[in-house]
Amino acid sequence: MHQGTVQAISSMLRSQDAVPPEFVRTADEQPGATTYRGVQPPAIPVVDLAAMDHAQAVDAIAAAARDWGMFQLVNHGIPAEVVAHLQRVGREFFELPPEKKEVRLQDPKSGSIEGYGTQISKDLNGKKAWGDFLFHIVWPPSRINHDYWPRQPSSYREANEDYTKHLVGVIDKIMESLSLGLGLDKGAIKEGLGGEDMVLMQKINYYPPCPQPELVLGVVAHTDMSGITILLPNDVPGLQVFNDDVGWFEVDYISGALIIHIGDQIEILSNGKYKGVLHRVTVNKEKVRLSWPVFCEPPADKVVGPLPQLVTDESPAKFKTKKFKDYQYCKLNKLPQ
Repeated sequence: MHQGTVQAISSMLRSQDAVPPEFVRTADEQPGATTYRGVQPPAIPVVDLAAMDHAQAVDAIAAAARDWGMFQLVNHGIPAEVVAHLQRVGREFFELPPEKKEVRLQDPKSGSIEGYGTQISKDLNGKKAWGDFLFHIVWPPSRINHDYWPRQPSSYREANEDYTKHLVGVIDKIMESLSLGLGLDKGAIKEGLGGEDMVLMQKINYYPPCPQPELVLGVVAHTDMSGITILLPNDVPGLQVFNDDVGWFEVDYISGALIIHIGDQIEILSNGKYKGVLHRVTVNKEKVRLSWPVFCEPPADKVVGPLPQLVTDESPAKFKTKKFKDYQYCKLNKLPQ
């Protein structure tokens, strides 16, 4: 498989080479032509848990979810050394020889997205994304299959378990705030996503250097299918958000922050009061961009729809109620919901 990964393609190209045409996006998608270059781009909200009391944090998180569908969370309580360890072992995995990475290959026949793979498949326009990945579940413990977790580097499992242990508490705080921001019981959003059966799916995105980054995308424009996504990137820029006023602009990342995305399932649960954020990823000519999103998802058979408390005669349901796996199928196959 390694000859078909984007990492392998990148290693064969020199800086002056043109990227293969299947990676060149259509003109209306090319980041070189569609990224806002004004003097003062918009800034997504920043929520500083150390500078706010509980009520202030609830208000700030709810406002960001309503107005932006995204915010940066700083002073979140996850130790810097835990984050550094997670990022180090993820980077080391992608630096392994191809034959060692391929031990953890995705198996299309398994029905699971877990494993190592590449975004080499074409979209409806016949175009490919510039990135490789590793998927595996990190929570709850009953759902973890360590067959998909790398054996090398040797501390990979320890680093991921330690990060997840801290992350679960952060996720609970965010979901409590989102619930309270809607005037609901603090557990309403989490229960709507499956409660203690909610699944945390981690992905490592690896975007190798690209000789023509102005023409390609690491990930095309999309909203996440999850409830929320907790994104931890390295310090190489690349995350962009769409804004109605300026179009696509680059997120000015605060080093060490967690970037919180509102996903489709919370937009549905909130009956549209919170919005899923439209975003995409660009790549770099000289540097590797890595990111660690954790998707907080309902179990496959969990039925998700607008919370009954938020549906009234004045505010009727804006979304259908369906099993999460059915929602996934429709979105992945670009079918109407």
